[in-house]
Amino acid sequence: MVKGRDGPLQRDGDRRHYGPPMRERQADRRLWTWVVVLGLTGQLAWTVENMYLNVFVYDTITDSPAALASLVAASALAATVATLLAGAASDRAGRRRELIAAGYVLWGVCTAGFGLVSVEAAASMLPMLDAVMVAVVTVILLDCVMSVLGAAANDAAFNAWVTDSTDPGNRGKVDGVLATMPLLAMLLVFGALDPLTRGGHWVLFFSLVGGVTAVVGVIAWFGLHETRTPRPGGTYLSSVVHGLRPSTARAHPPLYVALVAWAILGTSTQVFLPFLIIYVQRYLDIDGYAVVLASVLIGAAVVSVVGGRVLDRVGPSRAILPVAAIYLVGLLLMFPARSMLAVIGAGIVMMAGFMLGVAAISATVRNLTPPDRAGQVQGLRMIFAVLVPMVVGPFLGAAVIEGADESFTELGVVKQVPTPWIFVAAALVVLLIVLPARRLRTVGPAPKTLETTS
Repeated sequence: MVKGRDGPLQRDGDRRHYGPPMRERQADRRLWTWVVVLGLTGQLAWTVENMYLNVFVYDTITDSPAALASLVAASALAATVATLLAGAASDRAGRRRELIAAGYVLWGVCTAGFGLVSVEAAASMLPMLDAVMVAVVTVILLDCVMSVLGAAANDAAFNAWVTDSTDPGNRGKVDGVLATMPLLAMLLVFGALDPLTRGGHWVLFFSLVGGVTAVVGVIAWFGLHETRTPRPGGTYLSSVVHGLRPSTARAHPPLYVALVAWAILGTSTQVFLPFLIIYVQRYLDIDGYAVVLASVLIGAAVVSVVGGRVLDRVGPSRAILPVAAIYLVGLLLMFPARSMLAVIGAGIVMMAGFMLGVAAISATVRNLTPPDRAGQVQGLRMIFAVLVPMVVGPFLGAAVIEGADESFTELGVVKQVPTPWIFVAAALVVLLIVLPARRLRTVGPAPKTLETTS
């Protein structure tokens, strides 16, 4: 084997080419395979939880915006606590595979269980209580269990595995692809399963998504390669609370500034995202709303994948402010958009900016993550990227919807409907990202350990 310009010179019969060693290329293919398979499957389950579960409750149980906001907030809290605990445990064990695989299996089983919840079932089981209230509480509790399982498997273990398996040279590309997964998952659900929801076949809908998630978990148990990472010292409890200490934040301000930027972007999207399908379907009255959403998702995903390569070149921390500006423009374009073509155009700009923003911030956080604390940082990520946005954002959106007080009548029942003002509210929130983004334009490499100051 002879040294070439870009790596060892491989000989294969009479052929010669420059490139990385075969083993390195195989490892790279394995990385991308599992990034796509586990990333996409996890987002299929999260699509059900983040968007279609709201539609399920809206169509079959209650149209109360407060109930929908409570559902989102409770699941976010459960997911955050689970990620903190599971992330620290995976750091100390030095293993992620078992938690990913077993978690995906149980996550899928729990997802399938949503189809069993209904007002009729609640009335028959507890006739002395308000059936609607019982059904809402049941969905919230089941959603919390699902969120615990999904957060442990996907947000804690899988995201830590991605951090372990990547480096600053490829994290922009990897996070650019991962940022497309939520939208690609929505596209798959809209294209293949939306007719089931429109026909009221919720049991089959939840069973299919849950079944796929569980099968992928079984495959991961046998096929996913474990990463080997340094283990943090101290007790398990100290690992759980380590990143929550003010002294840790004071010692590592860039990491926490990046997380604040993530909280702002996430809160902005959660103002409108839980109500997006209902808005397009009920307010805009677009019968082909699945076509609109599919066009937006495909266009935004293409931009995100291409943009991920640019992030690696210019540096993800420097790209946060420009891509947030793209997202802001898209939000403002959504306000006057009424026709199908106008909504598609504005939606592509909005969602492309959002995905690139997530990719830029996520890559920045990974670059600032100490090698022995990848799982722990996932818990911090959940606080800033999920808990805060999903507690604050939906209630802001609900307040805007209730303030606008617009409704429609379906089968004699008057229901509240989201209005375009949710996009204006989201735009006002994302303006706050200017402050942390400016501080992150130049950041150094991650420290070897996430130490605290004395």
